[in-house]
Amino acid sequence: MPAPSPNDAVALLERFRRHLRERRLPVTRQRLAVAEAVFRSGDHPSVDNLERRVRASGASVGMATLYRTLEVLRESGLVREHDFGEGFKRYEPVSAGPAHDHLFCERCGRVEEFANDRLERLLRMTADEHRFLYRRHRVDVHGVCTACRGRDLEPLGAGTDLR
Repeated sequence: MPAPSPNDAVALLERFRRHLRERRLPVTRQRLAVAEAVFRSGDHPSVDNLERRVRASGASVGMATLYRTLEVLRESGLVREHDFGEGFKRYEPVSAGPAHDHLFCERCGRVEEFANDRLERLLRMTADEHRFLYRRHRVDVHGVCTACRGRDLEPLGAGTDLR
């Protein structure tokens, strides 16, 4: 996932501020630091990743605040929560770009986004065939990425110096 442009991140942060004010929730430095870390991410960070990024930015945020802020971001519709079956959740900002799905490597945890017009059409046709009103979908394909498969194919001892 490419990192959102600085303009997109700023726009999402402003929408989050507005969401907090409309619900009479405090607009705190800690909440904004967490939101900014998610909005500027070019990957699908976990809570631990976000905590490290927020700390690296110089902000001090407790884990309870981090979790509560992520919940508010999710409820606001500005952030999506993903569970790829790793035992923890990952987060991504909701972009104005095209819809996408995910390929998840079960070995290294890599997440790759993809969009496929044929898949989109097939899902809509399937819903129509079952007289189902299509609204949205979510596809997470689990497997093994090229890099991990390549490591499996290396001959024994490859990459090691046996001198």
